[in-house]
Amino acid sequence: MRRALLLLLFLFACTTGRAELSFASAHAIVVDEQSGEVLLQKDEASAAPIASLTKLMTAMVVLDAQQDPREALRVSADDLDRLKGTHGGVPVGAVVSRGDLLTLALMASDNHAASALARNYPGGLLAFEAAVRRKIETLGLASTVIEEPTGLSPNNRSSAQDIAKLLHAAAAYPQIASITSQRRVSVPVNGRRWTVKNTNALVGAPGWNILASKTGFTNEAGRCVSMRVQAAGRTVMVVLMGALRSSERALDALNVRRWLAGEAPLPVLPGERKTRRMATAARHAPAAEVSPPQQGSDAADSSAPAAAEATSGAEPDAGQSVK
Repeated sequence: MRRALLLLLFLFACTTGRAELSFASAHAIVVDEQSGEVLLQKDEASAAPIASLTKLMTAMVVLDAQQDPREALRVSADDLDRLKGTHGGVPVGAVVSRGDLLTLALMASDNHAASALARNYPGGLLAFEAAVRRKIETLGLASTVIEEPTGLSPNNRSSAQDIAKLLHAAAAYPQIASITSQRRVSVPVNGRRWTVKNTNALVGAPGWNILASKTGFTNEAGRCVSMRVQAAGRTVMVVLMGALRSSERALDALNVRRWLAGEAPLPVLPGERKTRRMATAARHAPAAEVSPPQQGSDAADSSAPAAAEATSGAEPDAGQSVK
């Protein structure tokens, strides 16, 4: 009798622990794909900027048009970032097939590629925008507004709840699932091979089985990620939005996986305590012994173990800090 009571208390403690998983991300939701049950949530119904999570919608609308993926499209000055003035991506004048532009937009989060795809939609950009509005209505995304195809605009807004629906719909497209579940890929750009890495470094990392994915970052949106993940014998939709740092987003993702496996959450990423101790020691060391700081606005996040737990990656979404 006593053993049975202790077992019940243990199970209750485990269940309570699982239910109390906290997120650094401002908005989060984890949904069981088979049952539709919401397993975890945090301010999941509030709309917020979504950055390059937008590109999942862009990809679906482009694929719905059933245009020739082999058709060569030219990136033009119209595809440059006029909102934030970012640089990088497929250069103006480059000729790339529609299918390869889709790969670059989804895997490398290339804004020029996403813009060129929308601009070459049947009927042009206005027709593309109308198709996006219809898609939002069809999917029942009540909290979603998308004004342009890249995610650079802070007016592209949605809730974690809606993004989970969007991800579920996008993952049903074989092209999107295939592209976003690869770690890296090479595509021809102007006759030369470009090798790009997935902006979600968890894809292909040990311990992770990610079936579809898209990251996003702008200063307004913070660090965002949406993933269709197989873990602990179930398939789930994971949406994290509004983390302040890449390491916070990474820790949230790791703790969701641990929660699904019945493991206790971690307070920090593996190796981060050591990095913090080293940073503290460096701050108190004589000036002559301190190495110059890393350049770049995301240097503070570089301690997150990339192969195992980081969700960072060079994502050309915003001006100064891009991940």
